[in-house]
Amino acid sequence: MSFGPGETDPSEFHGGRASAAAPAVRVTFDRRELDRIFRLYGSKVAAGEWRDYAIDFLKDRAVFSVFRRAAEVPIYRIERAPRLARRQGAYSVISATGLIVRRGHELERVLSAIDKSLSLVAN
Repeated sequence: MSFGPGETDPSEFHGGRASAAAPAVRVTFDRRELDRIFRLYGSKVAAGEWRDYAIDFLKDRAVFSVFRRAAEVPIYRIERAPRLARRQGAYSVISATGLIVRRGHELERVLSAIDKSLSLVAN
């Protein structure tokens, strides 16, 4: 949609005046990543280990926090930080104490640190 000279896109208005600042860019999880995280979350809820979650999309990272109870601190935070993609990897699992459980370039491998159903059993 184009606007004529002197006209402003209605989405640019905030509080009755035009906004001068551009919308903030936020890091998000894509559909594939969320699908994998929610599959893990669903299996942990079914097992009675997890009860609640929160998703935060921040400027520098996206965070999926899981809780045992809604009134507690998260027991795990699954984070995607693109600025770390070349170094340690964009994905990490962080415990409630702040300890990095696992960090890496592939979400599946990072989630295997907290998904016991993924571990292989050797004969």
